[in-house]
Amino acid sequence: MEHIIEQILEMLRAGDAVDDRVLVKLIHAEARRAGGDKRAFAKRRLLPFYQHVKRDEPERWKGWGISPELEERLLKVLRMKPRRSASGVATITVITKPWPCSGSCLFCPSDIRMPKSYLADEPACARAEQACFDPYLQVSARLTALSQMGHATDKIELIVLGGTWSDYPRDYQVWFMTELFRALNDDAVAGVAANPLLRGFAEDAGHDSVRADGPSADASVPPGVARRREQLCRCGLMSAADEAHPRALVPPAARAAQHAIDEGRMSYNEAFRQVYGANDAWGDAAAWQRATFEQLEREQRRNETARHRVVGLVIETRPDAISPQALALIRRMGATKIQMGVQSVDQETLDANGRGIQVAQIERAFSLLRLFGFKIHAHFMVNLLGATPEGDVLDYQRFATADAFQPDEVKLYPCALIASSRLSERYEDGSWQPYGEDELVDVLTRDVLATPAFTRVSRMIRDFSSKDIVAGNKKPNLRQMVEDRLRASNERVQEIRFREIATSEVSPGELRLQVVPYETSTTSERFLQWVTSEGRIAGFLRLSLPHDDAVRALVEELAGAAGQTGRRDRDAGAGGDEGISASWSKPMPVVAPGEAMIREVHVYGMAARVGEEGSAAQHHGLGRNLVERACEMAREAGFARINVISAVGTREYYRHLGFYDHGLYQQRRL
Repeated sequence: MEHIIEQILEMLRAGDAVDDRVLVKLIHAEARRAGGDKRAFAKRRLLPFYQHVKRDEPERWKGWGISPELEERLLKVLRMKPRRSASGVATITVITKPWPCSGSCLFCPSDIRMPKSYLADEPACARAEQACFDPYLQVSARLTALSQMGHATDKIELIVLGGTWSDYPRDYQVWFMTELFRALNDDAVAGVAANPLLRGFAEDAGHDSVRADGPSADASVPPGVARRREQLCRCGLMSAADEAHPRALVPPAARAAQHAIDEGRMSYNEAFRQVYGANDAWGDAAAWQRATFEQLEREQRRNETARHRVVGLVIETRPDAISPQALALIRRMGATKIQMGVQSVDQETLDANGRGIQVAQIERAFSLLRLFGFKIHAHFMVNLLGATPEGDVLDYQRFATADAFQPDEVKLYPCALIASSRLSERYEDGSWQPYGEDELVDVLTRDVLATPAFTRVSRMIRDFSSKDIVAGNKKPNLRQMVEDRLRASNERVQEIRFREIATSEVSPGELRLQVVPYETSTTSERFLQWVTSEGRIAGFLRLSLPHDDAVRALVEELAGAAGQTGRRDRDAGAGGDEGISASWSKPMPVVAPGEAMIREVHVYGMAARVGEEGSAAQHHGLGRNLVERACEMAREAGFARINVISAVGTREYYRHLGFYDHGLYQQRRL
């Protein structure tokens, strides 16, 4: 592999372009020269090898004569999946443990090894199961993988998916969040020797492979990871047969329970009670999966100046689980964005698909989320039972533009039939059929064209493998097909993701600040965006100017709920879960009349390390200028103060901009 690295460096010094096509030729030539398996020289192994040499063989690395500028160009060549941090932030997705679901949606798959609606074959789910759904281990694994793929990991967005968040016990919620922060604070990145990509093949002997057995492998495992694995082995969730690589154990009753679900003889919740309810290992683990708010807040304070800072924290829930009390709790845990399953805003469609919620509940959820300052990431589906292509287009148009909704971000994807869902019966009797490919692409294309400039369509497919999909779209490049049709149409696309500069570089002189105003049921919104002359977006800010009557109603509702909680606590005596209900009863400022809200600030460009300079959009002061302009606009609109729903890892940034800590937010006087 060293010879390939040296060839790349030589080409870069000569000013030659080294793209993936050139790299493949170099790899194949080296494999022929060495007479080994070409997999031993694959691109995904080059960066870990480079990191190993730089870290463990400094004299060898110095011999390559790599300057900082040359290293930056080399890493661009070696980096895997650069789009993962093209938004400016590296993302880590974690999955909560299986848990009973309060819903019973027709289209939801039921994999008893997973939280409801998720499948064991989905990449994030497979990683979670290998880690026994432990948040510390999941973060460590992804942090290690991102580092070894060449991505900066100083700015992290944590996405917590799984069951409806509010359905889980509160002590589990607090523990889960605490462990996420702890793993980042501990810098739980495994050493290069722990990377399986460096273990080599049998044919690899003598060709730069790195041994991952023996003391060096043990030393490469972070102490916190080793302790947690021991803990999971003791309670029986992991097998200690291979001490170096413990294996997660699937509950013995899971296979039979899954057959019963697939055959319609058992619901997911019934299967859960059978598989996990009487399982001693899961019960033992649940006994220590708890933490106090004091412990959580201690880890949050550590994270403010940690190497891996949380700049965004997302949790997933249902519209009918959203209340002022639930949002205050979620905000205290550090969340900044809510993913919420909406699927449709047509009541007949919701009822036909067993959603069990009313459109009015969805409208209230949107209003509350905006007043609390959360970014709203909604899930919306086409091709549900009872839907038609034309009806889907009208449904989405209402969702994207009506005052009651207008999400900030959308996962827009087609319904797909999974064998374990109740939709199977409707497919068999002919009452549900998937749209044809052309029909589906047409619906999604029209939906994107209806998406306003302040909304981002983040995804168009679930991570289901094609073998799990009985009927429906199986093409992983569905979004590309839609974007190809959009480009062919020559119609103007306002949707954010289509316009992002991504990994491109941009000069500040090319940008102009544009303000997109729009009204919602409870706020006046201002979407500030830095755009090029072609409309490509380099950064944006979401400013919310809440309606005074809506804020006063929220304050009164919270005050009434706090009074009821206090009476319940007094009636219960000195009981309650110490650090949970007790510490939560302390008053904490939420929102008040006369306060504007910055709900999101985002500047694009390849994620760069905290404190590093660079040419990406993030390093031209674009974010600071957006904040200052938002403050001016709020003052001009008559607001006396402005809040920002800062993430734990961005508190220091906002303090430098004149904000001070204030309850659930940071605040600045105008």
